[in-house]
Amino acid sequence: MEAYEVEVPSYFLCPISTQLMKDPVTVSTGITYDRENIEKWLFSCKKTTCPVTKQPVLDTDLTPNHTLRRLIQAWCTLNSSYGIERIPTPKAAVDKSHILKLFHEAKKSPQAQLSCLQRLRSIVQSNESSRRYLEAAGAVEYLASIIKKDALGWDQDSDFSKASDDALDILYRLEISDSSLRKILGDDDQFLEGLLHVLKCGNYQSRAHAITILKSALNVADPVQLIGVKPEFFVEIVQILRDKISHQTSKAALKLLVELCPWGRNRIKAVGSSLVLVLIELLLDTSERRSCELILTLLDQLCGCAEGRAELLKHGGGLAIVSKKILRVSHVASDKAVRIISSISKFSANSRVLQEMLQVGVVTKLCLVLQVCSSQKTKEKTKEILVLHSRVWNQSSCIPPHLLSSFSFS
Repeated sequence: MEAYEVEVPSYFLCPISTQLMKDPVTVSTGITYDRENIEKWLFSCKKTTCPVTKQPVLDTDLTPNHTLRRLIQAWCTLNSSYGIERIPTPKAAVDKSHILKLFHEAKKSPQAQLSCLQRLRSIVQSNESSRRYLEAAGAVEYLASIIKKDALGWDQDSDFSKASDDALDILYRLEISDSSLRKILGDDDQFLEGLLHVLKCGNYQSRAHAITILKSALNVADPVQLIGVKPEFFVEIVQILRDKISHQTSKAALKLLVELCPWGRNRIKAVGSSLVLVLIELLLDTSERRSCELILTLLDQLCGCAEGRAELLKHGGGLAIVSKKILRVSHVASDKAVRIISSISKFSANSRVLQEMLQVGVVTKLCLVLQVCSSQKTKEKTKEILVLHSRVWNQSSCIPPHLLSSFSFS
């Protein structure tokens, strides 16, 4: 808060931010806070106690303190000569009946539906309480139904496509709870099919939103749904990585793939979508720590199958870029990179591959790992690789003598 020439009464200040309250609300413990701050405390930070009393907040409904707000407004008006602006009167909270009326009106025509979605977007952007009221009134199910219809081809006109894009944007902003996500996933795959349709046919923004929502949905999906993910999903997720819509979207796609690949035959589906080759190209272009770690984690998963190892070796720079990331990014990245090389050396190491590992500096980098502060697990795996192929590598002129002598190949 700006420094005023008048003293602000302490009971006008929010206990959390110590700033003048604009929309004072009272929680079940009887303490009043500014709405924005207490909503962040309870809903974004997932706190369950009152910041002042430390007592449990058993009821998260927030009661507007109209009397205190009017006192603050009167005080602002009285001190306007000191540059203090009067706080505006907050908009009335949206109730469930109003939201249900919007849903009913939306059924009348495509234009009415678009008007409803515009109003829902306005509500979802207002505050946390409004978002919770929307979810409680069934907004998630309503919005999901629009996306499902678009995928089923019930409507092909431009108004309906616009409605589908708007519905997806609102779902993205709504920050859906796990329970609502489970509900729209249900026992069928219609919502997932709807997201797949968006990934195939949507604009860049809708595809970015679809990836984020898909990641959240699959985080709460049951194992049967994870195992049964269609190959088309991997094709479209890989295309998201190719298109480089945004750094945030690419990272969400990588995290989604990390969660999906361990289930069932998903590694084979991912390899079939050219994921390995795309990941190598991404690794060549990025130095950002978390992105490198995610990419190397995925490559480690995919190299757990023969198809994945074959794809990595098919790329001329595969082994070279993986080894280059060792000791340059983080301990996690180094560990994953050594695991990838270990999988190659154990299961796919013919004479050509072993010579390539020498020529592009993989073996030299492995020797360096033994001399620096790597984790014990990484060092042990590195030793296993060097011992396994010591007969091929110990006479090589590609390894500097000081590194060769640091490790006994016998």
